[in-house]
Amino acid sequence: MSVQVLAAKMAEVELKDVPGKELTPESPLTPKADDKGVVENEPKATSATTPTMEPIVKTGDTSPGFLTPNTKMPQASAMKRTDPQQNGGEAFVNRDGTVAEAPRLKKIQFADQKQEFNKRPTKIGRRSLSRSISQSSTDSYGSAASYTDSSDDETSPRDKQQKNSKGNGDFCIKNIKQADFGRREIEIAEQEMPALMALRKRAQGEKPLAGAKVVGCTHITAQTAVLMETLTALGAQCRWAACNIYSTQNEVAAALAEGGFSVFAWKGESEDDFWWCIDRCVNLEGWQPNMILDDGGDLTHWIYKKYPSMFKKIKGIVEESVTGVHRLYQLSKAGKLCVPAMNVNDSVTKQKFDNLYCCRESILDGLKRTTDVMFGGKQVVVCGYGEVGKGCCAALKAMGSIVYVTEIDPICALQACMDGFRLVKLNEVIRQVDIVITCTGNKNVVVREYLDRMKNGCIVCNMGHSNTEIDVASLRTPELTWERVRSQVDHVIWPDGKRIVLLAEGRLLNLSCSTVPTFVLSITATTQALALIELYNAPEGRYKQDVYLLPKKMDEYVASLHLPTFDAHLTELSDEQAKYLGLNKNGPFKPNYYR
Repeated sequence: MSVQVLAAKMAEVELKDVPGKELTPESPLTPKADDKGVVENEPKATSATTPTMEPIVKTGDTSPGFLTPNTKMPQASAMKRTDPQQNGGEAFVNRDGTVAEAPRLKKIQFADQKQEFNKRPTKIGRRSLSRSISQSSTDSYGSAASYTDSSDDETSPRDKQQKNSKGNGDFCIKNIKQADFGRREIEIAEQEMPALMALRKRAQGEKPLAGAKVVGCTHITAQTAVLMETLTALGAQCRWAACNIYSTQNEVAAALAEGGFSVFAWKGESEDDFWWCIDRCVNLEGWQPNMILDDGGDLTHWIYKKYPSMFKKIKGIVEESVTGVHRLYQLSKAGKLCVPAMNVNDSVTKQKFDNLYCCRESILDGLKRTTDVMFGGKQVVVCGYGEVGKGCCAALKAMGSIVYVTEIDPICALQACMDGFRLVKLNEVIRQVDIVITCTGNKNVVVREYLDRMKNGCIVCNMGHSNTEIDVASLRTPELTWERVRSQVDHVIWPDGKRIVLLAEGRLLNLSCSTVPTFVLSITATTQALALIELYNAPEGRYKQDVYLLPKKMDEYVASLHLPTFDAHLTELSDEQAKYLGLNKNGPFKPNYYR
């Protein structure tokens, strides 16, 4: 039995009770009366010998045939032929030998393709376009300064009146409707933050932060959300703003707002929005913060300058960045720091894990997502060989890049040399390198002079917290053209046609353009939580108006909370060994000055 006959018989069995009917106007294959795309109507059948089966073809379907349950199958002996007198049209030969012409296919053309495209029900905004199309538009330096791909809605969150499901509106975010998506992100992050979850479980009954009113300014990500919810579980009240205008995850901010947190942040804030959010976070009638959790020092600086009486009532400050710590030491040296502060950035758990391992992975992620660059054979200069620089250099070297290092500290410089990197001055290699990465925490590391001398297509980015390392302000001049490539990626074009690729407008690359490993952030977040607990519960007189390092016992405790994830087993000292080393068997195992 032939395949055609077998297929026809099988179809007869399946569809023998289905009545044949002509296509109705409601059929998806038949255009409606107002369909402007149809320029030729389907001819009506005039022969009495019209076959019982009509071939149905969908526009764009390249399969041999497309059958629907609303049509009858042909008899097994019916065959299809091409009639040359009908200009190649299809016809069917019935069992009795008669020939019937198949209906002609509708010819559809789009008079205005753009108009038809715009009729699609799906709303496509800047985010989806930037991810699907490498769209670029030439703008002046002023208009290219601030943009975001975070939402379809162009309206500023400051102009919206939003409330969560409980009627609370003490927040300012992009879109509260994204809360469900943000909650899923937070749940995923919880799986990779074992120490915070363990801390939440162990200390939840004691409520060590009961009465604490924490005002925070950090990157608002899923990992930060886990920290905030942990602090709340430990008894604290929290109000939060973002420390970076590009790093906020809008869906996470929505989930926090839905959960009752006062959050003031969205991705793509302007400079004015940034300070407005911090002020809204701080300035609430009847609410006096007593603890500050800062990343970069902007929140501390704002309260110190604008609300001095409030600043004097703060019980403690926890700071996690190089820039913020530097500001605190400046205040302390000038005698203007009137509250104790904890330097989390220089804790072992922050330096050795967050700064090193986090940047080792996220530098590649950020560069790949924004530029699709291949690293093998590329010449890269990394400015600064601290822990962040070490992580960046190790990752790039492993990918086959030729890496140069600039450094001011002889000790770090010697480490770079012994790790196999060539130590140079920036002006020695600036004309030849393909990628420039800053990670010093300083200002004006890459100035206009160096930007002018860079080769065409050079990628410039920053891995330090502050946006002052690259002199972006010097590029906002009329003779230079800013061309937006995609979100967080700009071409800055010189009059002679040379262009550089500037990422995140000189702001922190990894959190602005990609993500960071959650597990590493768990280490830093746990350190921050313990620092808050320590400062809040410390008896009067333990900490004076100065900057302190986290006690090594806490550093070691944070590390120990993460070891079960690896099924790791610590070796214990014997009494004799502990006595020989002059240590307590339970630690701390390093002196407080150890870094």
